[in-house]
Amino acid sequence: MDKKNAMRAGTVAAGTTLMMLLLSSPALALTRDDGDDPGQGLSLMETLGLFVLTPLAIFLGIIVLVMIFDKSKKQPQ
Repeated sequence: MDKKNAMRAGTVAAGTTLMMLLLSSPALALTRDDGDDPGQGLSLMETLGLFVLTPLAIFLGIIVLVMIFDKSKKQPQ
C-alpha cells in the first residue's frame, strides 16, 4: 500500500471514529432508576486488587502451570 492510500485509510478511520464519538449519546449513568440500590464504592486498594493484581496473579499462575506440566523434550545445548 502506498503512502497516499495509507493516508486516505487513516483519515477515513479517524473521521469515522470522531463522528461516532461526537454523535453518540451519553449513558445517563447519573439518573437513578426505580429499584436501583447501588452499594458502596471500592477503595483504591480494592480496585487495584480486583482489576490489576487478580488478573496478573491468574496470568502468572497459568504460566507456572504450563511450565510445570510442559511435556516437550528439552533440547541439549
